Amino acid sequence: MVEMDNHEILEKIGQSDMVLAGLGEDFDGSAFLGKDERYLAGCGKLKEAGFRWLMPAWNEYCAEKSGNNSVETALERLGEILRGKNFFAVSVSTDSRAADLGRVVMPCGSWKMKQCTGGCGGALSEVTEQDRDRLWHFFEELYRGRLPEENPLFGACPQCGAALVLNNVYAENYDESGYLDQWGLYRKWLQGTLNRRLFVLELGVGMRFPSVVRWPFEKVAFFNQKAYFCRIHEKLYQLTKELSEKGCGISKNAIDWLGEL
Repeated sequence: MVEMDNHEILEKIGQSDMVLAGLGEDFDGSAFLGKDERYLAGCGKLKEAGFRWLMPAWNEYCAEKSGNNSVETALERLGEILRGKNFFAVSVSTDSRAADLGRVVMPCGSWKMKQCTGGCGGALSEVTEQDRDRLWHFFEELYRGRLPEENPLFGACPQCGAALVLNNVYAENYDESGYLDQWGLYRKWLQGTLNRRLFVLELGVGMRFPSVVRWPFEKVAFFNQKAYFCRIHEKLYQLTKELSEKGCGISKNAIDWLGEL
């Protein structure tokens, strides 16, 4: 495995024709939220009540409550690095702020859209400011240690009458139509990377959804003779044998790493 320092990595990104970026679980704020007992207690209550679909919003609420803006800062830094480059990002994080990168697809969803639990296709709608305020009020009680009696559901589907919940991978009958158009653009972009100087930057991607980023990114880098693969992860930073001569692995939390660039 080739060793590179941060300056060399930035230089190599600058010299590349295209950049493929992958965002993983680190962008859910796991490094600091995992130390917050109130956050962890809330997670347990949400899961016990069958409200796992609230997790993306709960993550962002607790990050906001903690005053820790490291994820937001890291995303801004990543945006600076990618600015002016021909890039595409794939995020398995459910942090809605990843969408601010622009050319990004989020197959796991976030908390910005609502969907029908009955599986009605095309029933997606945006979370309104009123929805958001009600949700944050719900979380205020949860943060104090009490699961509110009020129902956090977002009304009924206009087509079938089933409950509306947040559109993300934790929802019952997850409606994937919310990201498929962007996924099509990503696949088309990917076709243009062959034989181009491609920098593959994998940031904090673990094994939660390896078939979305981790394994496909390895495949892309393997078949492109001009690709360079850089994997940043605190524990799972190792590269496959096939990629060891055309990439580097850095044992570091991706949020911290971006904060140092």
